[in-house]
Amino acid sequence: MTQDMTDRSERLSVGVVVERQRIDNPWTDARWRVIGLLPGVPDLPPWSVLEQVGDRTRYYAGAGEIALHPTEAENYKDNLDGARPSAYVILRPGGEDPGLRLLSVTVDPGEVDAHSDAGDDLIEAVSLPPALAMWVQDFVARHYVHRPFYKRQRDRADPEALARRRPHAARPVTHPEDDHG
Repeated sequence: MTQDMTDRSERLSVGVVVERQRIDNPWTDARWRVIGLLPGVPDLPPWSVLEQVGDRTRYYAGAGEIALHPTEAENYKDNLDGARPSAYVILRPGGEDPGLRLLSVTVDPGEVDAHSDAGDDLIEAVSLPPALAMWVQDFVARHYVHRPFYKRQRDRADPEALARRRPHAARPVTHPEDDHG
């Protein structure tokens, strides 16, 4: 874990494991899914094959850095309070073999929304490992500030306001067919 002393953000690197399953489909030859996160970063190059069984191949996709920012503590809290606290792995088509690259890992559901409009990105939620959940929980405990919800009140309509308005000067009405120029 590293901490930037100027902005109080914290970062933690995790390893990402993905699985490629060959499928019989005229438009694509494989289905990808994120298997999970490894605590820390193994001493392996990205896209190392971890296991191959039948039509499935598991890869170490590489290291992703999860960044926590105090201003986003409410989003992290919402994630932790949900039915299934998750980390979100974002993979993007392209790059060298096997044709995907690890774009990012986050625990901020709001950040995922920004990537969901990108089109081809593969975004998968995986269960938050206990050690990672404890790190996020500790961060939230130090930085979360409850902000009460205030419903904005509309100004009451003043029925007399229309009566006090000055009428606009009469403007001549023109029609396009009257234009002979």
